Amino acid sequence: MSVVIVDYPIILLNLKTYEQSMGQKAIDFARIAERVNEKTGISIAVAPQIIDIAAVTVSSETPVFSQHIDPVYYGKYTGHVLPEAVAEAGAYGTLLNHSECQIPLEQIEASIKRAKEVDLVTVVCVESVDMAKKVALLNPDAIAIEPPELIGSGISVSTAQPEIVSGAVEAVHTINPDVKVLCGAGITNGEDASAALDLGAKGILVASGVVKAEDPYKALLELARAMQR
Repeated sequence: MSVVIVDYPIILLNLKTYEQSMGQKAIDFARIAERVNEKTGISIAVAPQIIDIAAVTVSSETPVFSQHIDPVYYGKYTGHVLPEAVAEAGAYGTLLNHSECQIPLEQIEASIKRAKEVDLVTVVCVESVDMAKKVALLNPDAIAIEPPELIGSGISVSTAQPEIVSGAVEAVHTINPDVKVLCGAGITNGEDASAALDLGAKGILVASGVVKAEDPYKALLELARAMQR
């Protein structure tokens, strides 16, 4: 089996804590992502629960992201997510500051620093163009723009509020042209995914639109095909 190379555009599938995507089902989603990648050439990564990272990484070639890390070191940090442990489990990267797990700006900065120390790619979620500007100064690998009111709504930010996506792309690239911008919140179909790329995004962050789909393979394949350019 060939190693999947992470490239852009990318689909980052957040498995959250859904019943449909924990344990063995997280492995199943990684294998679905692998099949879609082989069929379309579009990079796909999954972000399972932290407890599932190791099992997913040994069962599939799909790149795995942690849903969170803490800016801690070896020592007395009971209950925290140690970056070294995430990296050793096989993770390729990590989400930070998702709307369901928000952290202060100074913690985002410290977490990006810690992630770089263990070679984890960072995707920082933000809810506004203003926040995107602040995070761009911290030099993450990517920023995902996600207005919280649209998350899980089935209403895509790329179609409902396209100016937020294009505005974030312009603002981030003015500050730091090396930072990729991803589009999240409400993306459920190929039209949404295509619109996101048209607005300058280099990928999408999705969750329920795939995880809760009647046919997750079909849903993910539609998104990937729409991103072929």
